Amino acid sequence: MIDVAEKHLTSLDAKALIEEALVNKEGTLSSHGAVVVATGKRTGRSPKDKFIVKDAATESTVDWGVINQPVSRETFETLWGRASAYIKDQKAYHNRLCVGADPRYTVVVNVITDLAWHNLFARHLFIREVPKDFNGDEWTLLNTEGLKLSGKEDGVNSDGAVMVDFTNKRVLLCGMRYAGEMKKSMFGVLNFMLTDQDVLPMHCAANADAEGESALFFGLSGTGKTTLSADPNRFLVGDDEHGWSKEGIFNFEGGCYAKCIDLTEEREPVIWRAIRDGAVMENVVVNESGEPDFTDCTRTQNTRAAYPLEHIEQRVPNSLANPPKVVIFLTCDLFGVLPPVSRLTENQAAYYFLSGYTALVGSTEMGSADGISTTFSTCFGAPFFPRPASVYADLLIKRVQETGASVYLVNTGWTGGGYGTGGKRFDIPTTRAIITSLIDGSIKQSEWEVYPGFDFEIPTALVGLDTALLNPENNWNDKEAFADAKAHLIGLFKDNFTKFSVDESIAKAGPSKE
Repeated sequence: MIDVAEKHLTSLDAKALIEEALVNKEGTLSSHGAVVVATGKRTGRSPKDKFIVKDAATESTVDWGVINQPVSRETFETLWGRASAYIKDQKAYHNRLCVGADPRYTVVVNVITDLAWHNLFARHLFIREVPKDFNGDEWTLLNTEGLKLSGKEDGVNSDGAVMVDFTNKRVLLCGMRYAGEMKKSMFGVLNFMLTDQDVLPMHCAANADAEGESALFFGLSGTGKTTLSADPNRFLVGDDEHGWSKEGIFNFEGGCYAKCIDLTEEREPVIWRAIRDGAVMENVVVNESGEPDFTDCTRTQNTRAAYPLEHIEQRVPNSLANPPKVVIFLTCDLFGVLPPVSRLTENQAAYYFLSGYTALVGSTEMGSADGISTTFSTCFGAPFFPRPASVYADLLIKRVQETGASVYLVNTGWTGGGYGTGGKRFDIPTTRAIITSLIDGSIKQSEWEVYPGFDFEIPTALVGLDTALLNPENNWNDKEAFADAKAHLIGLFKDNFTKFSVDESIAKAGPSKE
């Protein structure tokens, strides 16, 4: 870790960090006591500004490309030296935290920031209590938001950068005000390290029943992962990042980072009640009285709230749960072709996990046009996984085979037509009813039929749900347009999957022309 200057403020709790943020005029307080901040031109992650140091530890183990961009050791060390010198001259903040709730896989991270609210964010999203007998890996995350870079002159692409050095256990952020970059950096660290320990790292939410039996919700931001896992009838394990070992699942984090756009107490009561004293609201517009307007997307569709798990009453206290009985892939289909729920075989599970078909809805990435577009995000979180996709897919199937977990594909997107062409998005109550049937097992009492073209099974009826919704074709008035949309989506799947070299049984588990 870098030397900490005397004027650095170390181990401040949330209350003290809030006071510092207000004194520094980094933000204001909402009427609910949350810190309100704006992140400037970066209102989401900057994937083109993320790098991994390419050296002996990573050269043959990282899936290099557009997502995992290499940076030289020389460039990293130069920028680390500049950032270290910069932070020593600042009134900066340091907290020793950790990631990974299972002590067998915990990683400690020393978070040093030049903004008080960034350190507050880290205290919310990382785990605050470091095991007393900890003797494992200890990382340093240095976040110098005020240090702007010079693009190509500094060996990067813009005035900001996020860099990970696996050999020396360091994360460097320069010029990045959007706080989500910190949490996703450490997510990437665990995603690289844990596979060597036979742990599947996952971009998913998780909840459990009173006996600790869990369910997993894979999906990109905006597809319902946080909303559906925040179930008032179950106990939250976490909303975004988990590991699945032989023993069970565990949260990587100590808090939640929930989307706020169009948030209402009626539809999302757990999240609504968690945004209170001490929480951080990013880019949420508030009036002169400090009242937030969650419908206002003036700054971005990607408005956010960060809060500790303690703000959620119904949670699993130690963030550990038994292996899942149900695994749910949340996909947001913009074409209105996919059924609201489908049952997958093991090979189909591998195929759709690798495909990661969904939509960028109010995307967390900078530069996404109109806030919504179709995407294939491998493992339902491609930007966060350094290793080749097959490493994670193999571990997923291994865990499913060990536990006998049921795997389902749930469409939280459109039906009766595509996005912008007359279709409607499934409402939250409808999707919640489907999720309930998966978790309580009542869906297994249904009769099933094969959905032509995709060849997975769909239920013919579900208690409490309009039967017509279960087969998408029933909801389209123009059957020819439906057939065209279906054929187009199948083509997209097939074209996307050509990049994978997998067993033939998995490749054939995907959709085919009717």
